[in-house]
Amino acid sequence: MAKAEGDPTPVAVADPEKALSPSDTNEKGEYPDDERASSTTSPRKGGVIGRAQDVFLKLVRLGRVEERGIAPIPLKERTVTRTINVFTLWWSMNVNILGITFGILGTYIYGLSLRDSALIILFFTGLTTLLPAYLATWGPKLGLRQLIQARYSFGRYISSIPVFLNIATMTGFSIIIVIVGGQCLSAVADGTLSVNVGLVIIALLACLISFCGYNVLHMYERFAWVPAVIAICVAVGTGANGLKQQTVPEGPPSPRAVLSFGMIVSSYMIPWADLSSDFTTYISPQASSWKIFIYSYLGLALPTITLMTLGAAIGGAIPNVPEWQAGYDNTLVGGALAAMLAPAGGFGKFLVVLLAFSLLANLAATSYSITLNFQMLFPILFKVPRYVFAIVFTAIVIPVAIKAAVDFFVNLENFVALISYWCSAFLGVVLVDHVIVRKADLINGYDIDAWNDAKRLPLGVAALTACVLSFGLVVPSMDQVWWVGPIAEKTGDLGFELAFVVSGLLYLPLRWVEKRFTGR
Repeated sequence: MAKAEGDPTPVAVADPEKALSPSDTNEKGEYPDDERASSTTSPRKGGVIGRAQDVFLKLVRLGRVEERGIAPIPLKERTVTRTINVFTLWWSMNVNILGITFGILGTYIYGLSLRDSALIILFFTGLTTLLPAYLATWGPKLGLRQLIQARYSFGRYISSIPVFLNIATMTGFSIIIVIVGGQCLSAVADGTLSVNVGLVIIALLACLISFCGYNVLHMYERFAWVPAVIAICVAVGTGANGLKQQTVPEGPPSPRAVLSFGMIVSSYMIPWADLSSDFTTYISPQASSWKIFIYSYLGLALPTITLMTLGAAIGGAIPNVPEWQAGYDNTLVGGALAAMLAPAGGFGKFLVVLLAFSLLANLAATSYSITLNFQMLFPILFKVPRYVFAIVFTAIVIPVAIKAAVDFFVNLENFVALISYWCSAFLGVVLVDHVIVRKADLINGYDIDAWNDAKRLPLGVAALTACVLSFGLVVPSMDQVWWVGPIAEKTGDLGFELAFVVSGLLYLPLRWVEKRFTGR
């Protein structure tokens, strides 16, 4: 299948492990003609099954579906020069009502004032956004998916542990998203559409986008934010009088409430770092890393800070506006937003539907990364086409979301509490390995040919041990409904901060020992 020069469309690949090894390329990152031809064709079974397979593959290629999986993107295919796409991708993924949902927790659940919630959101978002923005700059230089890069510290096989945890994390976020979308659709249907049916609709639409892959995802994200911004602006306008009616706490915020809500905000942002490079691997390595960093940072931080603060304002006003409280009691966030837009009549209901569909940008991108994570989990899954996992993932999310919707905010709070702990420990190791062990050298610090060779990658014991041992200090510092550690009782939740720092400090001596005994 011929490609026009400069076309970033991923090439269809039948056997990615054979076809995409960087060692098969020449010094320009190009494949020999005979090998490229063999990588895009394969013998088909005869009869009805064979014909059906041929028809399916033709539809896949006609629809510009990305067939490439987790193998490194060769230099020849890293041709995208439009780096502004990085900003529009992150912006669209975060211009939705998920941030509003998290922001509501600050005032409505933790009892903070709007001012205090806004300051916490600003500080913790500004700080934690540095991680995904920085890691996004690695994709163009290495051509490696984010958790494939983790193999250079966690090893070929032990890296499956953070991959599994990341799949669980992203699945949990996806469940939250489809529930919120289902609540919105149910709220505007006046009881004729259940939350369960609404979440199924959201999940299936997102599956379609993630099934198609990189190009369709970027094209969708480029424009998806426009109706979302319009709907949110109208909601603020129609609900302005209600937003002024803020609940005023009796006293100053407690350190425990501040740190606990800060952990919630951080748990929203930190997981993006585990998939940042997935969205930048097709960008030209000549692209400015500073541009990618700035575009990523602004695309993540600006909508998150704005919408979480709006969510905090809504949460502070809900108890003082009977219509909002009634809507919230019925369908939670979706009901509150529907009540805010009620003065706009039928047009307001239409905007609530747009807000529900605004979640597709986030859900589709998350689902896309999960399809890649599935291929990393076990060696045998590497040969399964990426797009197949989009269907598998959707089949998992729908039934679990239906069950979790019953006690939504309880499940949300418990889930996000666990995210930041493991993510922070993992990122502490990865960043220390990159900055100190490999001296932040993306050109010579990584042997790309070794990406799938266990004998040439680190064993990974040092990385895993550092993460596990860090929890000796993390657990006493956790402040959760089901566990409050002795340190957290006095200070509030410091778990994710300590996980990041302690795992990084432990990794250095452990990695020295590992390298001394294994030689790699």
